[in-house]
Amino acid sequence: MRYLVITPTEREYRNMTQALSERQTVNQYTVVRTGVGKALAAASTALALTRADFEVDRVAVVGYAASTIGRERGDIVAPRIARYHDCRIPGDFVPELTEPYPLLGRDDAVVWTGDSFVDGEIIAQTKARYGFESGLFDMEATAICQAVELLSDIPVVVVKMVSDIPEAGDSSFSYDEFVDSHSDFGCFVDYLETLK
Repeated sequence: MRYLVITPTEREYRNMTQALSERQTVNQYTVVRTGVGKALAAASTALALTRADFEVDRVAVVGYAASTIGRERGDIVAPRIARYHDCRIPGDFVPELTEPYPLLGRDDAVVWTGDSFVDGEIIAQTKARYGFESGLFDMEATAICQAVELLSDIPVVVVKMVSDIPEAGDSSFSYDEFVDSHSDFGCFVDYLETLK
């Protein structure tokens, strides 16, 4: 299996390449850093797929994500759905912005993508608007899914480590503190190696 592994930040890129260098793997992995945010992630993913001549079996998005209350910091979650949380338009007006994107994950969860770090207030508003209790939040996954779907039929898997729980009072400082102390991405390699 040939994976294009997407890591938004330099720390995630460094952690993933380090984990891969320490293991023998069955799959082949090409790791790229896209940068943070929806536009940059989508553009960088499209560029990476083009450079790979689309000779990729799966796209994997790995890294850190905020979570709603109900998960613990350090939990590994592979959602089944990716959606935008910051689209305030009628669902049938621009469906590619409001419809869910299916993922290869094993967990009954949604990763919600938006243009900013979330806080408790943004999470509460998103829960009220979409009617859910549990989810992850990042700034890239759904945009990556959108770019991949536009260019190919390659399946996408998202695997995230819960870095902060804003509803419990975590902040950008909490995120940085967690990320600095949780740099072993072997869990992501293990997950991808066993994903059928």
